[in-house]
Amino acid sequence: MKAAILTVFPDLVRPFFTHAMVRIACERGAIEPIVIDIREFATDRYRSVDDYPYGGGPGMVMTPGPLSGAIQHALAVLGGPAPVVLMSPQGECLEQRHVLALAAEPRLVLVCGRYKGVDERIIERYVSEELSLGDYVLSGGELAALVVLECVTRHLEGVLGDPESAASDSFATGLLEGPLYTRPEEFEGMRVPEVLLSGNHARIAEWRQAESLRRTRERRPDLLAKQVGEGGQEARRVRTRSKEEA
Repeated sequence: MKAAILTVFPDLVRPFFTHAMVRIACERGAIEPIVIDIREFATDRYRSVDDYPYGGGPGMVMTPGPLSGAIQHALAVLGGPAPVVLMSPQGECLEQRHVLALAAEPRLVLVCGRYKGVDERIIERYVSEELSLGDYVLSGGELAALVVLECVTRHLEGVLGDPESAASDSFATGLLEGPLYTRPEEFEGMRVPEVLLSGNHARIAEWRQAESLRRTRERRPDLLAKQVGEGGQEARRVRTRSKEEA
């Protein structure tokens, strides 16, 4: 994948690609990051990329000219069409389905918004999708864009040592992953569940599935409701259990 990140703070973004799994992905050629400074496409002597909003009000808005130039440059450098994703608190909350869809793309453009937001005409002309990390506001989209790339990189071929690792992550099947254990067998009086030491892979698989369901019911019953529908049997059981426990 070739991934272009458009930002007014390129030095905030570049170090991300020199560490941990993302660095390995870059070295193996699984991902080619291209950091583009939006200010390079400003036309005034101050390299301005923001201005006051029409109609008044607080805050500044990213002007369309530099953003348009940066996006067009990114698409030219990438060498073909690509989804243009704007990181915005008004976007859909990032989920695993978004990650898998983006990971299947050979090219990707991530636009890091700043200030109050970006001129709506940029969204109408170029943006194919807006994504958010949640119902809160960051000062800019850089950290959000890097979160997206971190998630996407896990699903690129040749990045993880064991490809099955991503397939067993939380949300991969719509559920949370169950509890995990490693050596020693006993730690501060707490032992690893015997089933994990049994060597019986069928029993272990059943235990893990049951624990995955239990943890999802306890922590994220909304995930079960999403799978079976609000009127589904599992969702009703979760709601009933929650009321009884309350």
